[in-house]
Amino acid sequence: MFRIALGFHYLCTQISIIRYSMGGFFGTISVNDCVNDLFYGTDYNSHLGTRRAGLATFDPEKGFSRSIHSLERDYFRSKFEDELEQFHGCQGIGVISDTDPQPIIVNSHLGRYAVVTVAKINNMAEIAKQLLERRMHFSEMSANKINQTELVALLINMGTSFVDGINIVYEKIEGSCSMLILTEDGIIAARDRYGRTPIVIGKKEGAYAATSESSSFPNLDYSIDHNLGPGEIVRLRANGMEVLQKPFDTEQICSFLWVYYGFPSSDYLGVNVEDMRERNGFIMGKDDDTEADIVCGVPDSGVGMAIGYAEGHGIPYKRAVLKYTPTWPRSFTPGNQSRRRLVAKMKLIPNRAILSGQRVVFCDDSIVRGTQLRDNVRTFFDYGASEVHARISCPPLVYGCPFINFTSSKSDLELITRRVIQDFEGDPEKNLEKYSTTNSPEYLRMVDEIAHRLGITTLRFNTIENLVKSIGLPKERVCMHCFDGSGCKHCHQPLPKDE
Repeated sequence: MFRIALGFHYLCTQISIIRYSMGGFFGTISVNDCVNDLFYGTDYNSHLGTRRAGLATFDPEKGFSRSIHSLERDYFRSKFEDELEQFHGCQGIGVISDTDPQPIIVNSHLGRYAVVTVAKINNMAEIAKQLLERRMHFSEMSANKINQTELVALLINMGTSFVDGINIVYEKIEGSCSMLILTEDGIIAARDRYGRTPIVIGKKEGAYAATSESSSFPNLDYSIDHNLGPGEIVRLRANGMEVLQKPFDTEQICSFLWVYYGFPSSDYLGVNVEDMRERNGFIMGKDDDTEADIVCGVPDSGVGMAIGYAEGHGIPYKRAVLKYTPTWPRSFTPGNQSRRRLVAKMKLIPNRAILSGQRVVFCDDSIVRGTQLRDNVRTFFDYGASEVHARISCPPLVYGCPFINFTSSKSDLELITRRVIQDFEGDPEKNLEKYSTTNSPEYLRMVDEIAHRLGITTLRFNTIENLVKSIGLPKERVCMHCFDGSGCKHCHQPLPKDE
């Protein structure tokens, strides 16, 4: 027992420093070889993660094959392209991960399988302690940290079937978890119990696929067939899809999929990302009475909003700041703050000819720490802008994300809103409801202070009401926790039962 306690203490000290964000996966099963579809389909999730990537295939004669690489200094295609000949079979899964190395390959009483997850597990330490006390062990350690996908696999193995085991995952974890399981009899796809993250099913002649991003489908000739509901579990075979568990009633899909994470051509629950961003910007622009000469968007996620804002406000859209795509095709976020600021600066290039002498509205997806935005504003003025007005496509981030961790913050005090609240109230937790209520005295004071600290001529955030309107889904189906703290009301509810 002493050894268990000592091991648990060590694991906990490692868990506490893990930083989570998001990720994406792709799985396909076909009557023919699937390796090319798996390779390119997984690559189309690369914008969702920057740390690890992995592929696994199953062939009845050659068994399971797996490869995992770091993406922190390179890109998915360059890491895996030379290895494709080692993969064989008509079914496989791949993942772009912002957590730990995966897929995990498991031997259990359920059979041999591989699993990938898009997950954020807040109570890893508690679950690890329970598993260690049951004399289970962790073998897939990465830099002396628990691999959360292995933890999910251990929970699955506690079930009498895959469905039973997945429901144990749903019951045990606090946070979110969607997964793909590659078995000897097809691919099982299971969406998070509250649907925080999406799984889209595609099909073409002789093949099915499941992915986080529907933008994986068009160039591989898949068409969208089904959006998994919250907690829904399906099994894919080359000739069809079998529903193993119907969806639950409560859905809380993350609004940041449209605001920030999603690739512009992706659809979630039938709502296209770029269409939503342009609609969002149009609503803001139409309601804005600020006099300005041009509008621009901070690439990439601010561009769609800026196009819509320009149409709604009746001023021209200009590319006043550009992303240098040859060497910065995706985001890379170092842990070091000074290097993070340098990277943010290096990938965006302002255009003096467009900015000089202009009253500029620039659109961005959000303000987290405020560091990058302050630097952008200073650059705009340095390049000749006479006024700089910031329009943000979502409300202020007042609450850290406990579900997919958009902010990736170690502390809520990394949020500029919380630092302002702390300075105003002497306590960063005080009166949060008032500060997150649009146009309350506290809200207006906070926004004015953020504008002052960032050097912005004027600053306006979108409202929750307009964000919901832009997405087009009922508010109760969309998670707005980071804006108003509402998401946690679902955190500790009993597992919904399918009637």
